[in-house]
Amino acid sequence: MASNAASSSKEVIEVAGREVTVTNPGKVYFPKSGRTKLDVVRYYVAVADGALRGAGGRPMALKRYVNGIEGEAFFQKRAPEKRPDWIETAQLRYPSGRTAEEVVLRDAAQLAWVVNLGCLELHTHSVLAEDVEHPDELRIDLDPVPGVPWSQVVEVALVARDVLADHGLVGWPKTSGSRGFHVYARIHPNWTFAQVRRAAEGFAREVARRAPEIATGAWWKEERHGVFVDYNQNAKDHTTASGYSVRPSEEARVSTPLTWDEVPGCDPADYTMESVQGRPDAWAGIEDARGDLTPLLELAATFKKTPAKKGTGRRVPTMPLIEIARAATKEEALEGLERWKARHPAVWPLLEPADVLVDSMRGVNSLWTRIRLNLVHVPEADRPAQEPLEVDYDPFAKWKEMQARGETPARWRRPADPANEEEPAT
Repeated sequence: MASNAASSSKEVIEVAGREVTVTNPGKVYFPKSGRTKLDVVRYYVAVADGALRGAGGRPMALKRYVNGIEGEAFFQKRAPEKRPDWIETAQLRYPSGRTAEEVVLRDAAQLAWVVNLGCLELHTHSVLAEDVEHPDELRIDLDPVPGVPWSQVVEVALVARDVLADHGLVGWPKTSGSRGFHVYARIHPNWTFAQVRRAAEGFAREVARRAPEIATGAWWKEERHGVFVDYNQNAKDHTTASGYSVRPSEEARVSTPLTWDEVPGCDPADYTMESVQGRPDAWAGIEDARGDLTPLLELAATFKKTPAKKGTGRRVPTMPLIEIARAATKEEALEGLERWKARHPAVWPLLEPADVLVDSMRGVNSLWTRIRLNLVHVPEADRPAQEPLEVDYDPFAKWKEMQARGETPARWRRPADPANEEEPAT
């Protein structure tokens, strides 16, 4: 492990004809393996061509792990005010009407500069800086419910490839670096966010129609089974980890572009910061494969839209849900779950892995964790009632205090009721 002296120093590296200062280069980002901040910077310089093929030219939110993977990460939409004059930005406008200048990467020096801020992952929007209102990428996130084997994720990915091909689009696969899988398709930037999301929803429902036993397009988490085809990654303001992003796992897994021939036998654990260096970039031809979204939009039109709910706006779940915890960290939430389990020893064994709903939720500028239980597999007479939360964290408390004093920063969005929040972060 690096010494304190090393972690407090600076190192200047030359990248793409520029000098980039790496502060605290010896700071350990991965405690068990000893991988340092400088190791991460050097990794990204080594894979810069592939990383920029996915993230280059796109506005990006900065997800910063300034204290490594065991510290609390936070999102920063706006580019730091103090930045080199060679760091490009693009202005994005949010539904609230507010705007933000976000970083845009063009070369390896800019990439190294962003990584020096603590960005392990490259969280990019699905638009290019030249046109931030029209996506040029359809993004599909295959998200398995707990208990689903990796082989089933791969099987759904192959169905997704076929659905795209049947509608004139080329799918480009990559591991997510976690439990899921990503398939992207480049499109001409001729459609709005709403249209792209609608096309993605139709795509998800078609995958679920073709493979109903292993795939679902159900929006509500407690209603899902198998692999959820997450179409909402195409909503405006959403970002996803692009290719070659390092994920916050102790093995330093990487979200790795693959060829379709590699997909059937792939294992996410095989792709790490060390092992992906030197791999041919499987997405080298992606810029030549832009397609037309019209066939998917025509497909989506054959599916009925879910009608908007009337009344108070509070959704009535179709499953018997209880909430266990809202916590600032996942560890606190899971500790609360353990306390609940100890009080209900006869109920816990009846739950299946997919009945435990652990959501990473977006707060004002950080993530928080919610845990709910679906009691559908518990006999109705034995179902525990909703109890006071084991952990009752309000992620918007500071915002509300400042609002009450009239001190709310204009850039902070108005918080939703956490009980109604149904769009977990990914």
